[in-house]
Amino acid sequence: MKIGFCGTMSVGKTTLVNALKELEEFKDYNFRTERSKHLMSLGIPLNTDSTLKGQTVFLSERSAELMQDNIITDRTIIDVMAFANCSKSMDFNEKEDFVDLACNLISEYDYIFYVSPDGVDIEDNGVRETNSEYRELIDFTIKMFLDRYHHRIKNLIKIKGTTKERIKTIRETLSPQYV
Repeated sequence: MKIGFCGTMSVGKTTLVNALKELEEFKDYNFRTERSKHLMSLGIPLNTDSTLKGQTVFLSERSAELMQDNIITDRTIIDVMAFANCSKSMDFNEKEDFVDLACNLISEYDYIFYVSPDGVDIEDNGVRETNSEYRELIDFTIKMFLDRYHHRIKNLIKIKGTTKERIKTIRETLSPQYV
């Protein structure tokens, strides 16, 4: 299966992926988490400064993940589309062309878990944007794309609450015997 978590920054996607690594039922999965610090060290602009080239690197990473079996990742194609769409450095045509290309990969996921920012404070990890308005804009854009491309999404599960509550929902969704 291909499982992706999508959501705006600082909502706990990486925390969830790292927690799932510890569970026996996911022992045969490959896990991928954020590499923003590494990419930033290579000079790839992030967040509002993101460029077409930078977003193409992120899209390439997500595409490579989708070429693997049994993958759980803390980012999806939809996240990349949202950040590209909200970029101040990309022009309208670049954004439209990028989204038109990227959306073709959405159907590769068996499950997409949308992680709600409700009740989750922004943490500053030294890389991510901490502007709450930008965070809300990314969340709005992700939800817009989830709605616009719902016909390409096999299984969309919305999760919120504490990490423990989120993991319970994930387990119940993916492993009904844990209900």
